[in-house]
Parts: sequence; structure tokens; C-alpha cells
Amino acid sequence: MVFAFPPPLRPGSLVAVVAPASPVDRNELFRGLAWLRTRYRLRIHGGLLTRTGYTAGTDARRKQELEAAMLDPEVEAILCARGGYGALRIVDALPWDAFCAAPKWIVGFSDVTALHVAANARGIATVHAANASGWGRSTPTVTAERHELLAALEAFARSPWTHLERLHSGPVARGPLVGGNLSLLAAMAAANQLRIPPSAILAFEDVTERPYRLDRILMSLRLGGYFENVAALVLGSFTACDAGPDEVTARQVFEGLTADLGIAVVAGAPFGHGPRNAPFVTGGVATLLGTTLTFA
Repeated sequence: MVFAFPPPLRPGSLVAVVAPASPVDRNELFRGLAWLRTRYRLRIHGGLLTRTGYTAGTDARRKQELEAAMLDPEVEAILCARGGYGALRIVDALPWDAFCAAPKWIVGFSDVTALHVAANARGIATVHAANASGWGRSTPTVTAERHELLAALEAFARSPWTHLERLHSGPVARGPLVGGNLSLLAAMAAANQLRIPPSAILAFEDVTERPYRLDRILMSLRLGGYFENVAALVLGSFTACDAGPDEVTARQVFEGLTADLGIAVVAGAPFGHGPRNAPFVTGGVATLLGTTLTFA
């Protein structure tokens, strides 16, 4: 399967910032917007900081904001302000047919995985990267990730991930890199919307899930047949996924449940909710050779 890449961005491109999931911290968002404005023009709707319980406003508000960005012919990329929860509630009501006719980059992670999966299922590539509220932090890793984001959006360029941790050996894998947050992948599978393309390299991460829950999620995907097209697995960070009283670790879960797949499985990839969240293009071609993942 060959994914369609939206047109590359350039300095001065118009970027829409939306909040399709949980409420956004005002100060974090404004710091992120300040950095984004040094490179791009921004389009922001007045309801971006709205809060309705655990979502950034009502479903209708969030859908309208995201729909407007998807259909706006001037907007070249859509940056999600925060993850959390909420994208799943509106993903089916979005104008995907019109979006696919004139695609633009969707950027974000965590709950934004629902949007990545929906776009990928329709053959449109997206960018898994920090959300807009994360770009204003002044840390060495964020500084590096900023450069990587610009390279991904403007030149489709990515540095290889080297010295990954081998859990299981397998044949060289080359194919579209897809994935995101493991819990959201399972949720989209339950909604019958997860599509894994042939020869895919599946990358996933998660946060605040006990190892037994990671076991359940992974087993549900296996039992559903979602690993049948997978050529390799790439595991990111599993932040605050600590062992419980049983002392079983997340690593033990993944090692045990993937041992019989006959494919390469590597861990320690620099993406997720940990200190490093390197951008990558979902739908872009990648190659896993040994413990190095390279991007086409």
C-alpha cells in the first residue's frame, strides 16, 4: 500500500491549531504557539480553550473546529493542541471524503492516534509528534524535536533511530510505518476502523497502563488478527506503566506475547509520553534492520 503525502510545508505556511480531545493548559499552549509563530502563520478559533468536563468543549464544538480546519483550502497542516480523550467521540463524523480529496498534515500523538488511524485507513499519511502545547518547552530534547518536526513537514526527512533494544530477532522488515498509542489502536480496532497495511512496521507506546492491562490490549489485537500483516514491531516509551504487586514488567509482557510471531521486535524507540518524542510519518516507508530503523 502506497500512502498519499500531503504537500510539504514551507516557512509562512498556514497552520490550524485545534483541540479535538481534552482541555488545554493555557500557559503551555501559548508557549507552544509562540514557537510555531516563528515559522508559520496560525489559524485559531476562539473556542480553543473551552472546557466541558474532560473534553475541550462539547463534541459539536470540537467537531466544528476540526472540520473547519480539514475543509479550509488555505490551511496546509492541522496541529492538535493536546491529547487526553475526546477524538474518538467525533472521528466518525468528520468529512473524511472531502479531506482525502485535498489532504493536509495532521500532527499530534496520544489520543490523536484516532485521527492518525482514520487518515491512514484512507491512505493518507500523517505525522506522529508532540502536540502543540508541548512545543514551547525549553529542553534539549524538545529543541531537537522541533528541528525534526520541521524536517518531517517540509522535507519528509528523518534521521534513523539507532541502537534500539532487540527483544526478538526476525527478517529485515520494510514497509509502511503505522501506529501510535496502543490503547487507542485497540479502541479503533474495537470500532472496526483499524487497518494494518501489508508488510507494516507497527510502532506503539502507552502511558499509565499496568502491565496486565497492556497484556489485555495486546492480546485483543492479536486475537483480532491485527498482527497478521505486521512485519516488525517497534516499541516506544511506556511511561508510568510500572509493575504491580505481581512484579511483572511491561517488558516481560511484550517479550512473552511476541516471542512466537517470527518477526523482529525492538524496544526503546524515542517516541511516546517519555522525555523524548521524536516525530515520524505514519504511512511513510521504514526499514528495520537489526536494531536500526531508517526512514525512506
